[in-house]
Amino acid sequence: MSLVYAPQGLLGVLTPQANTTVEPEMQLLCPPGVAVLTARMTSSAPDLKARLIDYYQQLPRWIGEFANAPLGVVASACTGASYLIGAEAEDELFAQAALQSGRPVTNSALAVIAAMKALHASRIALVSPYPAWLTEHSRAYWQSRGLQVQQVVQLSTDAQAFHPIYALERQAAAQGIAAVTHPEVDAVLLLGTGLPTLPALAEHPYTPAGKPVLSCNLVLLWHALELTRGQGEAPRAQVLLDLLQERRWRVRLGGLQE
Repeated sequence: MSLVYAPQGLLGVLTPQANTTVEPEMQLLCPPGVAVLTARMTSSAPDLKARLIDYYQQLPRWIGEFANAPLGVVASACTGASYLIGAEAEDELFAQAALQSGRPVTNSALAVIAAMKALHASRIALVSPYPAWLTEHSRAYWQSRGLQVQQVVQLSTDAQAFHPIYALERQAAAQGIAAVTHPEVDAVLLLGTGLPTLPALAEHPYTPAGKPVLSCNLVLLWHALELTRGQGEAPRAQVLLDLLQERRWRVRLGGLQE
């Protein structure tokens, strides 16, 4: 099907209800001819942990929000929920969602795993904007997926903000990257789809040791695009590295900051 604004593909992205980062970063990162539709995962649960679990307990409902839009893939931009439900339940949930919807369905955590596999990166440093308890769940999740967490950098957040992560300033991610000092790291991962990361990635796509710095939103877009090629094809590392260094989204980002 030919779409006027998406001749190269239409992606469906699910985002947590108050997230202010996913949609702008996806719009900046999208290559020409690719467009994104978004739907919000909502929950009235009173605390963050319950909301995150609620998002994935209702995953088929959120995918249904796209109705019969001709999507090439559905991508959930929520990493925290993965940590809480665990790898086994996550694999089963997303395989079933793909079967029911008739298209690939992924999320930011699964995208990170695909990225690290493509890059042959097993030793990672985490830059976390999460509260300490969720950071620890994150560490356990990545290790359960076969990654070695060499260092965790915890960002300071304002507990009084409308949302501690989404209210972080643009320099927060860059400060986190600068704090990574472990000598044996294959990649740095900026956690949280709500953390604004593109200004930091524009300036610091690699560590001083030449290791790639990745964000959850960047790898999610990459993985979604790779899945539109065909689920039987291995995701390409060079495509990810090209996206990380791409001039096009940097120019767009610069225009926003003028």
